[in-house]
Amino acid sequence: MKQKLDIDTWKRKAHFRFFSTFEEPFYGVCAAVDCTTAYSFAKSQAISVFLYCLHRSLLAVHRTEPFKYRIENDEVFVYDRIDAAITVARDDSTFGYGHIAYSENLQEFLEGANSEVERVRGLTDLVPSGVNNTILYSALPWIDFTSVSHARKFSFADSRPRITFGKITEKVGKRSMPVSIHVHHALIDGFDVGQYLDCFQAMMNQR
Repeated sequence: MKQKLDIDTWKRKAHFRFFSTFEEPFYGVCAAVDCTTAYSFAKSQAISVFLYCLHRSLLAVHRTEPFKYRIENDEVFVYDRIDAAITVARDDSTFGYGHIAYSENLQEFLEGANSEVERVRGLTDLVPSGVNNTILYSALPWIDFTSVSHARKFSFADSRPRITFGKITEKVGKRSMPVSIHVHHALIDGFDVGQYLDCFQAMMNQR
């Protein structure tokens, strides 16, 4: 389900009109997220660390409304539910694309996520998600990155955020993971990214 946002009464009307004219309206930031508690919990429960972090991230997305905005035919819609469009690593060192439905309940989310991961691992195709109510998630578990850029097809209108998780490293008993966030500036400002990151960190600190 989605609802149309009234642009004329929106406080960001001017910003939306301004950044909508850009050839490249996306911008990105990288931040380190403390994943000490999340990593420990996932390991103790024999849960995929990536899928657990993904669930924590989606919880934060649903609490940060601008991450649910999408541009469709020059209008803005607010989706009730945001799913994850993910990359899935395969045994031959390639990857595939998958779609994981969001559920606030962790066990329900993991059941769907594990099933989808296994399905994509058994394929050889590369079919990207065209579903608008998604966040595009990827992982670079080999790289403790400080910057990330993304390949883009500019002929394809897209306003979905992109979130990338990096390599988890440990120092003095604390585990940290770089997170890259790319968002459409007509919809999301730096303040909103900060709100998401604060919420994500809070979710990662919970058990």
